[in-house]
Amino acid sequence: MLNNAKPRKGPGSPSRRSALLGGAALLTTALRMPAVLAQTKEFQGVTLKGAAFQHPFQTILTQLLPEFEQQTGIKVLLDIQSFPVYNQRMDLELSTQGSSYDFCNITFPFAGRWIGSKWMTGLDDFVRNPNSTPADWDPSDFLKGAQTAFTSSDGKTFGFAWLTGVQMLAAARGDLIEKAGLKMPATFKEMMAICEATHSPETAAYANDKLHNWQWPPFLMGFGGRVFREPPTDVTPVFDTPEAVEAASFYATLLSKYGPSGVLSYTDDQVQRAQFAGRVNMRTQSLDWLLALGRSDDSKVRDTVRYASFPAGPAGSFPGVNAQGYGIPAGSKQKRAAWEFIKWVLSKENMTRMAIEKKQIATTRRSVLQNPKLREAMSVNGQDLAAIYIGTAERAGDVGYMKYRTMPVFPQAGEKINKAIERIASGQDSAAVVMAAAVQEAKDDLKKAGAL
Repeated sequence: MLNNAKPRKGPGSPSRRSALLGGAALLTTALRMPAVLAQTKEFQGVTLKGAAFQHPFQTILTQLLPEFEQQTGIKVLLDIQSFPVYNQRMDLELSTQGSSYDFCNITFPFAGRWIGSKWMTGLDDFVRNPNSTPADWDPSDFLKGAQTAFTSSDGKTFGFAWLTGVQMLAAARGDLIEKAGLKMPATFKEMMAICEATHSPETAAYANDKLHNWQWPPFLMGFGGRVFREPPTDVTPVFDTPEAVEAASFYATLLSKYGPSGVLSYTDDQVQRAQFAGRVNMRTQSLDWLLALGRSDDSKVRDTVRYASFPAGPAGSFPGVNAQGYGIPAGSKQKRAAWEFIKWVLSKENMTRMAIEKKQIATTRRSVLQNPKLREAMSVNGQDLAAIYIGTAERAGDVGYMKYRTMPVFPQAGEKINKAIERIASGQDSAAVVMAAAVQEAKDDLKKAGAL
């Protein structure tokens, strides 16, 4: 049953991710249908109910479900809801150990809460059992950065990723940078120099959407700051340190001094349209959003767009990496059949099909990203974006710097960050004053919730 609630613009909304559909080259390679191991129809007549938020991946998956039923005998009813509605309802469903759903999406910012509260089922027993999972399904093939959110502190697996968002930098008018005698920035300092040299009424040097709690933390960490003191053991908000104040001032300057008029109210769609038209040059955002600049027929900057890894600050480079994954609620009564579904949809064959035929390029399997046809689709103006994508996702998994975002208390802190950056960029007060107030408000909220 589908829920037709209007989705909010946000990290998981269809408008944000619809760039996936226009972002890759049109490929018509015919791939064979993925095989399912349970050919004996041991699940004949079983009906599974699952839930996820609206996304092109789910739309395509819905079309493929009859094939899964034909191969296994399992009928799947997928309840698709808008991003905010899904998260609210699933959080309540899981907290009551409900059995309404047999599988669900584990939403990235909620992963720590859902897994840490033991609301999800451990999957390692299914993966290690040769009777339920063949060796060539290969869980090690998933990008480490994609899997981090779905792995508990003691190394147990509770979900497998179907989507990975990896931040990088794209300049729609790379030609303006070259005309100024500069190159794509490798550091924050170089990025600011490009803004100073290229900003004009016709083409703003930089813009981003108003979800500052996703866009700003890479700058925060680049200057040596943190959202929380030492997650997961200490979630005291600390984004008021000197490093955090410097990062907030830097990012607010990018928006207020070098952004287009009205940038503080920009949505993802507005920023993309501005880049498509060449009215905005640089943006730091996920690849699945930026790739469309070089691939979409609507883009007027296909020949001038240039890409680079997320620039580094004094403390290094810390691009945002998030993921969405399928898991099995602890209250599910049909866990074995639910695993059969997850195993099928995230098989190498199906993920290859999704990426190449269906253009879902933000894939999570390393082997799919190494497919020559996908590497071709992810190459723009001679730049291998897949290499940036893989390298960033793997490093995030190794270093573990994205832990802050999967803390159960992040939504409260993130709300304060959004308001703080807006206040600084709009000139309401200094970065030091605003960030100190934001941290105090976050601490007060967390204390009331019993988190501090």
